[in-house]
Amino acid sequence: MTPDAPSDPVAEARARADAALAALRQAQEEAEAAVRLAEEAARASARDTARSAAREPATRTEDLTGPLDAERIEAIRSGYTFDGPALELGALVNGDALPDVPVRIPLGMTNRHGLVAGATGTGKTRTLQLLAEQLSAHGVPVFAPDVKGDLSGVATPGTSSDRLAERTAGIGQRWEAAAFPTEFFSLGGHGRGVPIRATVAGFGPLLLAKVLGLNDTQESSLGLVFHWAELEGLPLLDLQDLRAVLAYLTSDEGKEELEGLGGLSKATAGVILRKLLAFADQGADAFFGEPELDTADLLRTTADGRGVISLLELPGVQDQPRLYSTFLMWLLADLYNDLPEVGDLDKPKLVFFFDEAHLLFADASKEFLASIVQTVRLIRSKGVGVFFVTQTPKDLPSDVLAQLGSRIQHQLRAFTPEDAKALRASVSTYPLSGYDLEEVLTILGTGEAIVTVMNERGAPSPVAWTRLRAPQGSMSPTPDEAVDAAVASSPLLARYGTALDRDSARELLTEKLESARREAEAAAARADAEEELRRQQEAMEEQRERQERRERADYERPAPRSRTSRRRTPRPQAERSPLEEILRSPVTKTILTGVVTGIFGTRRRRR
Repeated sequence: MTPDAPSDPVAEARARADAALAALRQAQEEAEAAVRLAEEAARASARDTARSAAREPATRTEDLTGPLDAERIEAIRSGYTFDGPALELGALVNGDALPDVPVRIPLGMTNRHGLVAGATGTGKTRTLQLLAEQLSAHGVPVFAPDVKGDLSGVATPGTSSDRLAERTAGIGQRWEAAAFPTEFFSLGGHGRGVPIRATVAGFGPLLLAKVLGLNDTQESSLGLVFHWAELEGLPLLDLQDLRAVLAYLTSDEGKEELEGLGGLSKATAGVILRKLLAFADQGADAFFGEPELDTADLLRTTADGRGVISLLELPGVQDQPRLYSTFLMWLLADLYNDLPEVGDLDKPKLVFFFDEAHLLFADASKEFLASIVQTVRLIRSKGVGVFFVTQTPKDLPSDVLAQLGSRIQHQLRAFTPEDAKALRASVSTYPLSGYDLEEVLTILGTGEAIVTVMNERGAPSPVAWTRLRAPQGSMSPTPDEAVDAAVASSPLLARYGTALDRDSARELLTEKLESARREAEAAAARADAEEELRRQQEAMEEQRERQERRERADYERPAPRSRTSRRRTPRPQAERSPLEEILRSPVTKTILTGVVTGIFGTRRRRR
């Protein structure tokens, strides 16, 4: 616009408004920057105050209401400060919860195994859920048994309440409802979930002997049967296969098969067969078979990078405790056999929770315990972490406890002398702390625990009385219809949903016995034919000999006289002399007869 151009009042007003708006935005940005600086200064002041309190504990003692002084609180704060990612367990309790003293587990140390223990109703399941959710959020797959059914809530967002809000605010948790990717499994189709099956051969004689409760002799014999079946190329897929092999090896046809390997007594085989039948009557037949679970399907993550939580539904665990516990041990052993060595990872490939772990070790043989200890010790190098969940640490053998890096101990009860003894034994295994653990462990509230973990350097962290965080998923079971829908839409259902029945040891042995029967019948028929031929040949030889004897006798016997006529066939007469004619005449014969009779007196005289 030139100086001489007339002014535009609208344009001038618009320009003034734009300038005012720009000035206002600048002022707002300056104000926000000032607020950020003030917040940073406040946080720095709080850190300085905490450090000064740690340096001068005597000046803060009057503010403390719990058993720990400021120096120990600061030691716990430092002991749970990690550089890498970590799972947030909760806040330190020292009379009241201290939100500024978080208690955590380094993510990379979760493959060093752990223990969650506590009496019934103290919050073990919620702790398991809390760990599973955070592992999933960090991209780590999880496998956990859902013994009571309420762990399925991880698949459903939680519900806020005043009580929940008060608890989470008190420990500094910014709680938000969330659901996590979940896959539902069931043992052989018992319950809702994708069926999990294992072959008898894959399960192995050691675990099966534990399930059946066999003694050492019977376990050894069972191992011999498995060995023979493998040598003979007889797949043991289900319990019927194993029963068929045992029946064959004690039959007349198969009892000599194991003579070179030590033999199998009929009494031992009978005991194993009876226990297999009882085991099958409990529904175990549905678990053994094909298709067998590929443990690689437990190591899945979603498109957004979260780990899939695999839950095994166990509605009847109280009826089959040995099957449940040994199945989990088989799964762990199978993971160990299949996964490659990876060493120490920033985060594990899978974390495996072993709920109701006391069932695994009840009445276990030395060989079985040795197998568990070896698996737990070595599976860490495969990138798998194991957390045992049980009531008291004494439920686990000491060799297993020695392998555990993290411990979350809920309340223990000491109502009996045995309980008190177990409590003292548990306390003796903790590092030194500022707590009277023998007392604290009996007064922990629900959702509180004594925690010690392995830090990033592999050393134990300070013992911390911790108020645990609340899970973000529902603390109630996911509705049945939602579980059914999740199972129906699972990509694994097409692979594992239908049981297979291919030819295995039972069918092969049946065919072998049938073939042997046919061969025996053919051999018997051949033998009968050969015997009949022999008899016929003997009869013909005997007939020939009789004929020869008759012919020989006929040749040597004089010709018999004919009894039909005394007359001889007249011979042709030769010419007679005159004297012969006279002597043969009838007159001459009469005269000679009379003379002879008179001489010898052979004729009676007539009177």
